[in-house]
Amino acid sequence: MSRVYRLLEPGPVVMVTTAKKGRANIMTMSWHTMMDFEPPIVGCVISNQNYTFGILKATKECVINIPTVELAAKAVRCGNTSGRSVDKFKKFRLTPMPASRVKAPLIAECYANLECRIVDARLSAQYNFFILEVLKAWIDPSRKDPRTIHHRGGGNFMVAGRTMKLPSRMK
Repeated sequence: MSRVYRLLEPGPVVMVTTAKKGRANIMTMSWHTMMDFEPPIVGCVISNQNYTFGILKATKECVINIPTVELAAKAVRCGNTSGRSVDKFKKFRLTPMPASRVKAPLIAECYANLECRIVDARLSAQYNFFILEVLKAWIDPSRKDPRTIHHRGGGNFMVAGRTMKLPSRMK
């Protein structure tokens, strides 16, 4: 039962950035899900044991940064390091870039960046679940067919690969 999450892992590993009192932090996360499309609403689980939980709860904003396989090792190392006492931007040589709608920085090396604000935190106390609205999306148009990483549990990751097109009414 403790491994069920490995079967339902919803999407790519992301790097969530937050900032409070001029100090930025990065947290690696894989538990997120689309909840609505216009405006884009994302739900995510952030443990109340994580340094990011308190910052997000206080500031009500973050950036969801989407790394590609080239950043996999740094993403995992960020996830295995607490930001309470370490500047992860410096330690892992990542570049903070100013966001336009929130105070948390973008990670320049990431393929895409989603500036978010909490729209509902009622489930955070009981389930560590935050509901975020994406206010602005950035994407690097020069990166064709980016390969994202997906957490499988126990230090195992899968890399997104082959793409196939099937008939669909979805845009």
